[in-house]
Amino acid sequence: MYKKIILLVCITLFVNCSDTTNLTNCIRSINLSTVTDLNNPSMINAQTPGGFAELPGGVKGILLFNKNGTDFVAFDKLCPKNECTTPMVLEGRVLTCSCHESKYSVDFGGAPQTDGFECPAIEYKVTKNGSTIRISNF
Repeated sequence: MYKKIILLVCITLFVNCSDTTNLTNCIRSINLSTVTDLNNPSMINAQTPGGFAELPGGVKGILLFNKNGTDFVAFDKLCPKNECTTPMVLEGRVLTCSCHESKYSVDFGGAPQTDGFECPAIEYKVTKNGSTIRISNF
């Protein structure tokens, strides 16, 4: 009985192992703390679900995205490969790096959507209090 349990635990551990070696080379977020107000006219597009606003800050600028009317996410527009001088652009709910057409999901924490790319887009923490939005590194 114990042998079966040990075998089951070993198989489970083996299956759950993943290689994160390449993820240590990913770009980390920079120190950031910025506050903006959704009532600011430049933020009007970010007030509606699916809307977004581009803000100064970060490395290449910040993209603030309104997921559903109450939840917001923010990403640096720096391409995760860091070989691109052009900021990423938002296409629907996907960030796209124009240098090599890699795509990153806004809905899944900036996870790469293109085969061969492992590093996610740089995500910042968003805290909403009334109409005030605070964007900071985690």
